[in-house]
Amino acid sequence: MKEIDPKETSRASAFEMWMSSPMPMVTMTKTFDVSNIVKQSRKMKISFNSLLCWCIGKTANQIDEFFILPEHGKLFQYDKIAINVIVNNKNGGINSCDIPFSDSIQQFYSDYKRQTTQCHTECKSTFIEDYMIVGTSAMIQTEIDSFVNQYTDKFSNPMVIWGKYRKQWFKTILPISFQFHHVQMDGGHAANFLKLLQYEINKISRNSL
Repeated sequence: MKEIDPKETSRASAFEMWMSSPMPMVTMTKTFDVSNIVKQSRKMKISFNSLLCWCIGKTANQIDEFFILPEHGKLFQYDKIAINVIVNNKNGGINSCDIPFSDSIQQFYSDYKRQTTQCHTECKSTFIEDYMIVGTSAMIQTEIDSFVNQYTDKFSNPMVIWGKYRKQWFKTILPISFQFHHVQMDGGHAANFLKLLQYEINKISRNSL
């Protein structure tokens, strides 16, 4: 992670316009066809949520804007991405867990399983320094059409949220909400992320292992 001069980036005008905004977060919601993740999850014996998190990391790695983040009135650049997941711990509370993204699904799932299990049993959050964190939250107790996260100046990272997937005719669908800081990216970048995410979902297969 390093601090960069906003004026020397493509986000100069966005930084000037939105950095001091009291509400700079934007939320988009798209309904995805997640039939392939459901199918591949069973074949690979890997959890649905971990495969979706891998697809999110795979997509984010293809978009330059995901590697910069506004924090405390400054702009920072990262060279690695991690996925944050919220874990239900054994005491009935929740903990936060950062998992480094890997192009290898097996490596990512190994880290995912080990670290989320540790969070669950030890009831302690784990954080990774110097990684661009993409937040996620899966509330699979019920179907959710859309979710707008609270805004806090303590956390300006992009956030991807979903609920329980739904069976519809011959496919499985899942609305996913994506929240991002307007300094980090514009609506077009976010829309492209959602488009590419569907592509990565469709493409995943046992060969990806």
